Formats: sequence, structure tokens, C-alpha cells
Amino acid sequence: MVRILNLQSFLPKCLVFFLGNYYYICNVETKKVQRGDIKSPLFITSMKLKENVEKLLQEAFEENNSLFLIDLIVTPDNQIRVVIDGDKGVSVEDCMYVSRKVEHNLDREEEDFSLEVTSAGVSEPLQIPRQYKKNIGRKLQVKTENEKFEGNLIDATETDIKLQWKAREPKPVGKGKVTVEKEAVLEYSAIVEAKVMITF
Repeated sequence: MVRILNLQSFLPKCLVFFLGNYYYICNVETKKVQRGDIKSPLFITSMKLKENVEKLLQEAFEENNSLFLIDLIVTPDNQIRVVIDGDKGVSVEDCMYVSRKVEHNLDREEEDFSLEVTSAGVSEPLQIPRQYKKNIGRKLQVKTENEKFEGNLIDATETDIKLQWKAREPKPVGKGKVTVEKEAVLEYSAIVEAKVMITF
């Protein structure tokens, strides 16, 4: 038999359990914890789930090193959203492969979850250097805090990119305009948004 005694008058943060011939005193935190709070069991569970998913994704990318992670979101109610990209693009089979790698190695009986694996859309902004490298040779629209550039991506390193484009400018001498080739080197830290320009 288990009896729970209300001893709040002299033990304001404790519950006392009587089991058999013994009393057990348990400390109880009375502060209400909201969903998503760092003290919430839901938050702790989602953090653990995210760590497990990260390990499984790493294994998947080691097995298929042309794929890489763009974003991973795990909500407090265990909704998992994975966004991937690939050096040679992403196929439906690639998404299915990553999805199975994660889903088949998580225990739904231990913790239920929903899983969504998608590819980075062509109209979505570029986020990491590897995405820029795979798009060398394509035309980008790049916004910084004060300027906007449209040009061909001719180089991408771990710290910056180089754009090249042609522009019509007034002749240094005389009337009229002349076509000149221009370049800009932009650090990733200065880029607010960069998108691949789709041409038809």
C-alpha cells in the first residue's frame, strides 16, 4: 500500500510516501514549468531525441558523402524536420534513404515522433559554403545590408564568394557607354540573402 501524505505546512516542497513500514520523503519543485522551458521534461526529451537524430544523420552522410545537412528541427512534441542538400542535387530516393536511416533506428515505443525529410528548394536562400560551391558557374542574386548584386558565381571558399558580371558604364573619354567586366568578393558574414537565379 502506498499513501501520500500532505505535509505542506512544515515540508512546503516535499511529498511523503508511506510504503510498507517506511516513510519516503521526495523533494518537489512547485514552480510551474511551461512547454519548451529548459527545465521542462519535454525540452529535455526533445534535446535527447535531437542528439540521436544528429548521430544517425552523420552516419547517413558518411555512407553517402554527396549529401549534407542544411537544417534540423526537433520540436518539444517530437516533430522532426530534416532539410538536406547534395553536391549533385537531391533525388526522391535520397530523401527516402535518409528518412529510413533515421526512422528505422529510433524506437517509437520509447518515444513517439513524426519525421519529415525534404530537400532544399531551388528558390530557397543558400545557407552554407557547400551550397555555394555546388552552384559555381550559376547566376546569383546576393543582398548585403546596403547593396544588391547579380552576377555569376565564379569562386566560393570557406570564408567568401566571388561574383562576376558585365555592366554598361560611361566612357572615360568622350560620349557614350562601354561594357566593362566587374567583380566583387563578398564574405559570408556580409551576405543577408543569396539565391540562385533561375533562367528559362
